[in-house]
Amino acid sequence: MQQAAEFSQKIRQFFTFERIFLLILIIALFVRFWNLDLKLLHHDEAIHSWFSYELLTTGAWAYDPSYHGPFLYYVTAGMFSLFGDSDLVARLLPALFGTLLIPLVYCIYRIGYIDKKQTLLAALLIALSPDMVYFSRFLRHDIFMLFFTFLLLVAILYYFEYGQSRYAIIAAIAMGGALCCKEEMPVILIIFASFFIFAIWRGKFTLPPDWKYDLILGAFIVFGIMAVLYSAFGAHVDTLIGQNFALNTTGWYEAIEHWTAMHNEQRLGGPLYFYIPLYLLYELPIFILAIIGTLQILGKGLNPPLFMKRLKNRIKYRRSGIPTAELAAISLHQLKNKEEVYSKSDEFFRFCLYWMILVMAFYAFFGEKVPWLIIPQLLPMCFVAVYKLNWQKIVFAVIGCLFLAIMTWHVAFIPADINEPIVQVQNSEDLRDVMQLIDATDHVVVASKNYWPLPWYYRGERWNKIKFYGDIVDEHTLTQDEPGVIILWDAASYPSIEGYDKKTFKLDYWFSYYDNENRLIDYYFHRDGRMGSINIDVFTPHKMS
Repeated sequence: MQQAAEFSQKIRQFFTFERIFLLILIIALFVRFWNLDLKLLHHDEAIHSWFSYELLTTGAWAYDPSYHGPFLYYVTAGMFSLFGDSDLVARLLPALFGTLLIPLVYCIYRIGYIDKKQTLLAALLIALSPDMVYFSRFLRHDIFMLFFTFLLLVAILYYFEYGQSRYAIIAAIAMGGALCCKEEMPVILIIFASFFIFAIWRGKFTLPPDWKYDLILGAFIVFGIMAVLYSAFGAHVDTLIGQNFALNTTGWYEAIEHWTAMHNEQRLGGPLYFYIPLYLLYELPIFILAIIGTLQILGKGLNPPLFMKRLKNRIKYRRSGIPTAELAAISLHQLKNKEEVYSKSDEFFRFCLYWMILVMAFYAFFGEKVPWLIIPQLLPMCFVAVYKLNWQKIVFAVIGCLFLAIMTWHVAFIPADINEPIVQVQNSEDLRDVMQLIDATDHVVVASKNYWPLPWYYRGERWNKIKFYGDIVDEHTLTQDEPGVIILWDAASYPSIEGYDKKTFKLDYWFSYYDNENRLIDYYFHRDGRMGSINIDVFTPHKMS
């Protein structure tokens, strides 16, 4: 028994809070960086990479709300300049920014808004979340915006805690960076501002004496960052002020106009509950814990009433023979301290709940429904999930992390096309075979409306051997130069071309709800079924078959 107790003591001494947190950070690093170029770039990733490459090689970039803000393109072009242009390099910064979410959890712990258990569990949920991992290995603007959003929150809390201007500057940099990522960031800022302004009015947070100076300085920093990046370092000043100072031609007006049109058009629409099935598919433990946390926060926790705790303390101290007067003083002192500690923590969790509910409502209402928009909702949910931890919730969460790890492995580390809604329009692994055929010849004809990601994979001089037509042309035009590969969209193709063999490949694919709607429960457990896809017909001369 003594040896067992000594061994248990050594284990506890070795696995300190700091070491466990470091282990979680290492896990987050591993699942975000390991085999980062395992899969071909997603359709959008290829476009973003190509724009970044064009920015690096030609200096060409101008704001188009269809492709979001400038931050991604400048930092990715910088990475290409330093390390070369490749799929791996394109995904390095998303993986880094996704990993940096974990240290920011620790920053919140350091100022006392969450305790050690909540810190470790929140960090673990973020580290293993399939959506967090998948979209940290993914060159889109969302993971950058999420990092800046979280950094903004941390800076705001530190500013309230210490009242130092440096935290206002960090908050301004985070805000400027986020606004240079995606157009929905102003909605996030309204959510943040509405809560904290009301909390200040209620006396839950106190502003330092020089807050007005910090606010003005912060505003200059935010608008300075946006002005520099959105104008392409002065090359496109019209993005800021419009032609002849016409406000309805500026970037912000175009952004509002474009995304209002997208909302009304619902090009990628879905019901209000669109994201709920995604939580059930990938984030089930977090979702369940967040529901429990929500009920606890709204019900002010499920702990025994405070008077019961005071009664237990009274009995405890009476047994120790403490005089009644001293007992009363001790009880009041404990109660005061407890209220101070819990009011600070509870206010943070009230904010997380407010943030979670409003951001979920916004994305449910917004007409454009895509899987990567789940991560701005998931971050506050991870904190709501760890509210008022007890041993039952901790055991459930640890078991749930096994579910998260399995799903993360499934969506991120299987080198094949997977029938999952998280992938949206993913370029198919079939293209590796197509590109082997292209690489084996000096002359290729592409006559198709659907051809991405070929411009990225054959960028620069490699595109010289490709003769491109935006649509199908006659057979004589296709074959007149005896190309080694002819690529056509299968919906606008020929049954055969004389002298050529034909094979059909998937270009990109997506989870097809309509092909699986009658077997959703069966699909949930087997993850099989038909995919939707865009296909290409690849013709090669008989001699190459």
